[in-house]
Amino acid sequence: MMPNLPKIVLVILSVLLLIVLLVVIISRIANDQFNRKVDQGVAAFYSGVENKHEIIRQSDLERLPTPVQNWLQYSQVVGKERIVAARTKHDVTMRLKENQPWLNAQAEQYFRTDEPGFIWAVDIKMAPLVHIVGKDQYIDGRGNMLIKLLSLITVANGSGKEIDQGTLLRYLSEIMLVPTAALSDTIQWEGIDSNSAKATMSYKGVTASGVFTFNKKGEILNFVAQRYGDFDGGYRMETWCAEITEYKEFGGFKVASKGDIIWKLKTGDYHWYHFEVKEIEYNKLARY
Repeated sequence: MMPNLPKIVLVILSVLLLIVLLVVIISRIANDQFNRKVDQGVAAFYSGVENKHEIIRQSDLERLPTPVQNWLQYSQVVGKERIVAARTKHDVTMRLKENQPWLNAQAEQYFRTDEPGFIWAVDIKMAPLVHIVGKDQYIDGRGNMLIKLLSLITVANGSGKEIDQGTLLRYLSEIMLVPTAALSDTIQWEGIDSNSAKATMSYKGVTASGVFTFNKKGEILNFVAQRYGDFDGGYRMETWCAEITEYKEFGGFKVASKGDIIWKLKTGDYHWYHFEVKEIEYNKLARY
């Protein structure tokens, strides 16, 4: 038996190598298919969007609370076209669970504002040859979160009223990237004090609210809301916070470019998502 051991080991290693190679090939094919479905979804998402080239005027801001007006002034919306569509690219670090290691990822997100919605697609690097892809979307007032290991194995495919509420709140928070959306009839503003205002969004039978806090320059410091999250295998309402740490100009608008997403739990702050915006395109519908 002993003289044959090296051959057996070689055969085992060859088989293992072949299995790994097959998994890598199948995963790449699945990843290409996932990306094609995302692209098809984005094309359908933007179908029917029309840019009427409506220019934002100073008078459009006057009905809003003072800190919201200051933010929109700082964001340079006056004299610019109303944003009907936007595409963003982000560098991301994130954790899938509390106390798990941070993972690097790249994300793209697509917005439309006439019928509020977004599609967010992410590719998370777990380890060499191991990745997770995900798609979070809010379309026609309904949310869906899809996560696949190696682009093959469905880890999560969430939908329902809790997801609808959570994705609506996510859209509301991310108007900081598409500031003219703050003028939408679906969002009602209520001034709190000189530095904060409450935004309430109602769409397709779902309503949610959050509070934006601003500094004296007009920058958003944070957005805080009660949001459904998945904890311990079930959904429950917790305090959710987006904290902004940097602003940059993209396409003529000054918008939040770097920040942290935090669940503020009884056990402490669960920092789970850091983002840095690398690109934003506004109203480039021809590319879709």
